[in-house]
Amino acid sequence: MKASFLSPLGRLVLTEEDGRLTRLAWSDEPGGETSPLLDEAIAQVQAYFDRRLTVFDLPLELGEGRQALFLKALRRIPFGETRRYDELAKALGISAQAVGQACGRNPLPILVPCHRVLAATGLGGFSAPGGIETKVALLRHEGALLL
Repeated sequence: MKASFLSPLGRLVLTEEDGRLTRLAWSDEPGGETSPLLDEAIAQVQAYFDRRLTVFDLPLELGEGRQALFLKALRRIPFGETRRYDELAKALGISAQAVGQACGRNPLPILVPCHRVLAATGLGGFSAPGGIETKVALLRHEGALLL
């Protein structure tokens, strides 16, 4: 099932499968379905953008293996804080390049906050539409970037 809604950063589409959220994407594709989980996810994302929520409490499909471990590590980065690619790499025993690639494959941006991961000398990349501008907007929203 898919549900789309308008956020301050554009139209978002949430996908639910088997009682878990599997994807959050920027898209103009229609998604008018509803379920208790999709309704709750939309309400939580809206509360996040309204500054009423800092931690999502939703069932997420994080996959298996290293990618799942990586996504769980991202979820532990608190609202308003950042980590560097090399810090995560060291903690997880992988390369900083692998951290960047895993961030780019994150199927649930915002809910799994890959935007909170920065390069050693700058912002790093962001695979969502708007790229780095979207990352900057999310970091500013959380008070983690005061530019």
